[in-house]
Order: sequence, then structure tokens, then C-alpha cells
Amino acid sequence: MKLRYKLALLSAVAFSFTAGTAYAASTEWNVSTWGKRRAFTEHLHKLAELVEEKTNGEFTMNISYGGLSKNRENLDGISIGAFEMAQFCAGYHPDKNPTITVLELPFLGVNTLEEEVAVSHAVYAHEATQKDLARWNAKLLMTSPMPQYNVVGTGDAPQKLEDFQGKRIRATGGLGKAFEAVGATPTSVTSSEAYNAMESGVVDSVAFAQHAHLSFRTIDLADWWTTNLNPGTVNCPIVVNTDAYEALPDAHRAALDEAVDGAIEHYLANYGELLGRWEEILAEKDVTKVNFSADEIAKFEAMAATDTREQWIADMDAQGIPGQELYEVVQKTLKDMRGTN
Repeated sequence: MKLRYKLALLSAVAFSFTAGTAYAASTEWNVSTWGKRRAFTEHLHKLAELVEEKTNGEFTMNISYGGLSKNRENLDGISIGAFEMAQFCAGYHPDKNPTITVLELPFLGVNTLEEEVAVSHAVYAHEATQKDLARWNAKLLMTSPMPQYNVVGTGDAPQKLEDFQGKRIRATGGLGKAFEAVGATPTSVTSSEAYNAMESGVVDSVAFAQHAHLSFRTIDLADWWTTNLNPGTVNCPIVVNTDAYEALPDAHRAALDEAVDGAIEHYLANYGELLGRWEEILAEKDVTKVNFSADEIAKFEAMAATDTREQWIADMDAQGIPGQELYEVVQKTLKDMRGTN
């Protein structure tokens, strides 16, 4: 009787230990973003899929669209460990992430999504940027590459830069500064608020990448679309809580790191398909395409780029941040990619 009791007890202890080990080996992360699933968030879903595959289902992610935090508060949520991973855009709160805003300066010369990935990750890897984000207990994982922004609007279509004077445009960060240079009045309403702002007349035009014009339905209100202003884009990183990252089992941490390239590749392929459909979408919605002359584009760059960049560098210097060095990281990365001297 005593022997049977001891065997049963040993069996129970063994089961408890095994179950406890299995539980300890499992990882479940919450991921905060906003809006709805779209091209801008496809790499998050691919990342979750790849990590789960690499860990045989031991590491999973729950991706929440607004259920965990507001988009302007995702970095705050990361800082206190409210969730383990989040997406945010630097232009929403430049004071919280000044180093990253170098990637939102107008007319940086980035031409492709692949170049956007390269310059973003080069800036993310810089010591100053990592120190900047460490204030929020955040580790930069990957970017959310977007093409150059262009504008949809209501009313008469602009034909030259002067036609932007007096326009109320949704444009954040460096883009806002660029349009301000040509006489527009920028506002930084969030992407989720852009449709209502445009519909109510709070703004008469919105600067977005193509996927956002679709996802947030500003294209449904548009009379016109600028095809080639290409003043710049917004930079939106994916970050993880540093404590959560460091607490991962080695195999799970390796799986997460190794999944980044595959997630980015999926994002680029998916976004390429969207861009291939864009002309068809404009035709379906009867949106007038506005093509600016090369002289007007050169004028826009001359008015918006140099002064904005120099002011940004001066502002960074005043904060003890190597602004010129970060700008040169972008330019050197572009030259290296293109094989130019």
C-alpha cells in the first residue's frame, strides 16, 4: 500500500514537473497596432506565422488592432510592458523618438521600398538611435517600409506649387514642414482620423502612401491625386519591450530575430502587388491624376529640403544628438546600395 502511494506520488510529481517545463517553454506575446489588417501590417502577421513555425507552436503572437492602445500611445505601452510588441510612427510624437525623424526629412532621395528598408535599418542600428529608444525600454526590430507619400484632395486640383497655398493638408513630421514651405497649413491628425477630417472639411487634402489612402478610405472622397510630388515618407518601426525580449528562451529569441528578413520580404512582395493595382483603382474611382513638371518638383525640393534639414540638424545638436551623422548614415546607405561613390 505504501509502495503504491509512493509510486503514485512520484508519478504526480513527474507529471507536474513535465507540465511546468512545457508551460515555461511556451511564449505568448501581445502586439499592438491600429486600424485594420492591411499592407502596412502584413509583416506583423508574417512574423507571427514564421515564429510559430520555427518554434513548433511554442511562441505565438496575438495582434490587436486598437484593442490594447491608441496608436499615439503604443510607445508608452511598450515602456511600461503593457504589451510586448508594437508598431508606431515617428511623426506622431517626434519628441519621443527624435533620432528616427531623420527618416522623415523631405527629399532624402529614397526611391524604392528596398532602399527604405536599408536606410531605416541602418539608422535603427546607430548607437544614438538605440540610446534614444532605450529611454522607452524599446528595442527596434524592423521597419514598416512605405513608398513616397502623395496627396489626394477635394475641389480644384493643384497644377503648380502655388496652388497649395492656403490648403489644409494632413501631413505629419518632415512632410508637414515641406508643405508648410509652399504655403499649406499642415495638421497631424492620425491616420484613423483622416477620413472624418477630410469629409468634414477640417482638411481638404491628405498625404498618405497608397495603402493608407485605401485602408482609411480617403481615396473614396478624392477628386484628385498627385502622381509624382514624392516629398518623403513616414517612418513606422516595429519595436519590442526590451525586458520581454531579453527574457525569451534562447531558441525563441533566435526564432524572432531570424524571422525578420522573411517578414520584410513578404511585406515587399505584398506591397508590390498593391502598387500594381493602383492605376486601376484610380480609374475605378474616377480620380484625376495630377502630374507636376520637373521644374515644379525641383522648386519644391529647393524650398523644402535644405532649410528643413538644416533646422532638424540644429535641433538635434541642441539635444546632444548627432543629427549630421544620422543624416549621413542615410546618404551613405543609399550610395552603398546603388554602388555609387
